[in-house]
Amino acid sequence: MSFSNDVRKEICTSVNDKDRRFACLYGMILFCRTLSEEYICFQSESRTSAELFRELFRAVFKKEIAVGEHIRKNGTVLHTCEIEAETAEAVFVRYRLSKENRAIDSEIIATNSLGVFTAGVFLACGSVNDPAKEYHLEFACPEEGLAVQLATLLGDIGVTAKTMLRRGQHIVYIKGSESIEDTLTFIGAPQCTLELINTKIYKDIRNKANRIANCDAANIDKVVKAAMKQIEDIKLIDKVIGLENISQELREVAQLRLENIDMSLQEIGEDLSEPISRSGVNHRFKKLAKMADEIRGGGGANEK
Repeated sequence: MSFSNDVRKEICTSVNDKDRRFACLYGMILFCRTLSEEYICFQSESRTSAELFRELFRAVFKKEIAVGEHIRKNGTVLHTCEIEAETAEAVFVRYRLSKENRAIDSEIIATNSLGVFTAGVFLACGSVNDPAKEYHLEFACPEEGLAVQLATLLGDIGVTAKTMLRRGQHIVYIKGSESIEDTLTFIGAPQCTLELINTKIYKDIRNKANRIANCDAANIDKVVKAAMKQIEDIKLIDKVIGLENISQELREVAQLRLENIDMSLQEIGEDLSEPISRSGVNHRFKKLAKMADEIRGGGGANEK
C-alpha cells in the first residue's frame, strides 16, 4: 500500500461533523478534474476517496450517486463519481461556484474548517511520495488560478509551497520534510506525520552509521598505508645497515612493526619493554623514516 493511500485513509476517518463534511466536499468538488453546471466528475485511483465523496455528497445534498470504475490503457483503475443536470446546478448554487473560472471562496471556508477543506483538495488531486525514498508532496491542480491560491493558502499556515507546469498540469509541490509534516498534520493525518518523522529518524541514523563506517574504512586504509611505508623503510635499513646496528629503542619498534602490520601506534607503544605514548612511537618511526630517506639519497645514516 502506498503512503498516499495511508494519508487518504486517515483523512477519511477524520471527516465526521456537518461543517467538516461540507468543507471537505467543497475541496473535492472545486479541485476535481471536470466541473461545469451540466456535469461534474470526481475521479481517483483511490477507492477510499471515491467512497468518501459519495458519502459526503449524500450527507450534504441528500442525494445518492454511484461509484463507477474506468480502466485505463495502462491497467490502473479510476474510481468515478458523476453528477449531472439539475444536481450539478444545485452544487454550483450551494457552493457559489463561478461559471467562468474556479476560485476558492474564502467566505465558505471558516477558520476552523480550512484544514479539512485542504484535506478535500488532497483527496481530489494530491499525492505524497514514500518518505523512505523522497520527501515530496504535491497537488495536481486543474487550473492555474487554483494552484496560485492553494500555494498562498499553504504559505499562510507556514508551509513553503512552489508551483510549476508539468505536462499541462499546474502543480503545487512541497519538498521540505518539516513542511510536509506540517501539511499532513494540518489536513488531518497526524499518524502519517509520525510515520514520516520515524522514517526520517531512521534515515538519519542509517546515514550517520554509513558516514562512520566510511570514515573507519578510510582510517584503516590510512593506517595500513603508513604501516607499509614503515615496513619498507625498516627493510631498507636492515638491508643496508642491519637492524642490529641501530639503537635498541629504534630496533624494538622496528621489529614490532615487522611482526604486526595491523598494530596501531598506541598498541606498539604498550607492547614495548618500556611502554611509551603513541606520539613517542610516532617520533621513533620518524627517525627510522629519516634514516631510510638518507640511504635512498646516498648519504649515511647517522642514527645508530
